[in-house]
Amino acid sequence: MSLGPVMLDIDGVSLIPADRDLLREPGVGGVILFTRNYESPAQITDLVAEIRALRSPALLIAVDHEGGRVQRFRQGFSDIPPMRSIGHEYDRNPQQALDIARKTGWLIASELRAANIDLCFAPCVDLDWRVSDIIGDRSFHAKPDAVGELAAAFCRGLNSAGMAGIAKHFPGHGAVVADSHIKLPVDRREYGAMLDDMQPFEKLNNNGLIAGVMIAHIVYREMDATPAGFSTFWIQRELRSRLGFGGAVFCDDLSMKATVEYGSMHERASLAIAAGCDMVLICNDRGAALQAVEALNDHSNPLSLVRLARLHGTGHIARESLLGSDEWQQANADVTSWNERPQLELDA
Repeated sequence: MSLGPVMLDIDGVSLIPADRDLLREPGVGGVILFTRNYESPAQITDLVAEIRALRSPALLIAVDHEGGRVQRFRQGFSDIPPMRSIGHEYDRNPQQALDIARKTGWLIASELRAANIDLCFAPCVDLDWRVSDIIGDRSFHAKPDAVGELAAAFCRGLNSAGMAGIAKHFPGHGAVVADSHIKLPVDRREYGAMLDDMQPFEKLNNNGLIAGVMIAHIVYREMDATPAGFSTFWIQRELRSRLGFGGAVFCDDLSMKATVEYGSMHERASLAIAAGCDMVLICNDRGAALQAVEALNDHSNPLSLVRLARLHGTGHIARESLLGSDEWQQANADVTSWNERPQLELDA
């Protein structure tokens, strides 16, 4: 059975029969994990193994684990700093910041791969325009060159530990105040003003460092009246054609309030797929997920299947072997000691 175009969530720390039945549906292609699914490294490893055993090829298993405020697993995992703190370091000591960014990416990926998790939805390459609370310190920097360099180092760390990079939120989420979890943001800038926001995506793509991009739930009014996740302008013309991106395109969570006015869940999912998304996320709404899966059970796109297949992680290593390795001990010590420096130094 091939991978379907819907990635969804589960409620608990183990699968129940209803989960198993749903995850075997042909429209399902992946599972995204949350803090509620985590108790310990051993438990999450068992849950992932249970999910992977349901299908062949195995479902993609992902988590938002980018550091700072957005780190789903904590006890038993390295404490990952917010990316803005690495951006502050870049202003003082660029080489040190790039080293920390690479080691941070490697730590995230190596620990998740030890649990056999395929993907972390990172890095966040939105520019820090200092207006978006939902992005805020998740952004590396305000300058596109700095974001591009730091994100590239971060992705090299991810890649070296067997995990693909997934850059978000295309074409750029950092210049709007509204939180798309709550309402539909509108970016009123002209096209030329958007080029800086897209520059980090272009750099990562040109260097072969990302295999996926997540699209923002934002209307960029001067270019298209529909949100980017439903927009052929942004997905086909800009991302695919102008930037030449050939990887997987993810539509951000369709349960966000930003998308409500665009129809039922199966209509929203169909809009995103028709615009060029390879996979849609539907979280925290089992009824809506069932709607979309049923509507998309017969959907098949050979190109999407190839793109999604490339996202499976590689180089699985047992957790005990990882934690006993010199590489993990050095990276963990370096990131921890850097992260624990006085806050005053970080904000200089």
